[in-house]
Amino acid sequence: MGLLDSPHDVDAREWNTLVARQDQPTPFLRHEFLSALTSTQCATDETGWGPRFVTLVEPRTGALAAAAPLYVKNHSYGEYVFDWAWADAYQRNGLNYYPKLVCALPFTPVQGTRLIAVDDAARRQLAATLIALAEQSDVSSLHVLFPTEQDASTLSELGMMRREAIQFHWLNDGYRDFDAFLSTLEQKKRKNIRAERRKVREAGVTFRRVRGEDASDADWRFFSRCYRQTYREHFSSPYLNLDFFRAIGQSMPENLLLVVAERAGRPIASSLLVYQRDDKTGGTLYGRYWGALEHVPCLHFETAYYQPLEFCIEEKLAVFEGGAQGEHKMARGFMPTVTHSAHWLAHPAFSDAVARFLDNEANQIHAHVDELREHDPFRKRV
Repeated sequence: MGLLDSPHDVDAREWNTLVARQDQPTPFLRHEFLSALTSTQCATDETGWGPRFVTLVEPRTGALAAAAPLYVKNHSYGEYVFDWAWADAYQRNGLNYYPKLVCALPFTPVQGTRLIAVDDAARRQLAATLIALAEQSDVSSLHVLFPTEQDASTLSELGMMRREAIQFHWLNDGYRDFDAFLSTLEQKKRKNIRAERRKVREAGVTFRRVRGEDASDADWRFFSRCYRQTYREHFSSPYLNLDFFRAIGQSMPENLLLVVAERAGRPIASSLLVYQRDDKTGGTLYGRYWGALEHVPCLHFETAYYQPLEFCIEEKLAVFEGGAQGEHKMARGFMPTVTHSAHWLAHPAFSDAVARFLDNEANQIHAHVDELREHDPFRKRV
């Protein structure tokens, strides 16, 4: 087993080749993305995301057989699977919840492969290695966030507790254009979306869609301003910096799309999306970040949802994942999807308590999904 303090310590080509073999890879698992987080000081020991990447090699050839992006965390920010109540319970009982181990893509609530492996046997060995490492380390727990169903099942078979949550994803039913999509929605939903788009047009706002290959440094500087403004409005600190956006803009431009809103000849808002084509599934668009320097009614919906949806339809991408949470997305054609995480806690009593909590929570999640699907936004077919 290798335990690496930086993604730079593993060969980029070998890592990406292994990632490409997975059933559900994402651009965020690429070496370029993960190494950019570290090299630009976004995910480091100093920021509470200390890289400890786990690798397994094939004994005869020395080739990479399995790997996982593992981090030592001393807080729970940037994870989107919320365990603050668990940390508070530890503290109230005089126990340390941090540090903990997290197998995840920092700041990225996107479901996909977490146990990168050449086959099922290597995947199971990697899962067992992660659990053994947690048991032998001075940590409270191990958490694997947003894994695939296959990864979650493997971890569950080895004794980790499963947790479920809800996201909202849009599915492309082969729509000819945006109007064809709108025609599938209930009349009230269609009317509201058209009204929202009209408000933006009447405010004199136009849009540029800039692929990563065509993005200038001025585009990245402007987007970074918008991104920071979003955090400022929420009285928070941004996780990412301009150097990070520049880095991925140079190393993986084919996966990036900027939507820039302009009024009176100058930019006023922007969103960044990540996408990946797939010959088998058609590919996925991931909504990530947005921000605005001026207030325009409904500008967020147009910049972060409707322009990307048009891009999805034009490019024939099969899925648009709009990001974490957000039941308001249902009115815009996004449907509830269950996501997974897996958890191991060292303390037996707390582990038992969390297991009971997760059983109850899962029942509530399933009931809520059923309720949401009964109120889907689409026209009822007779």
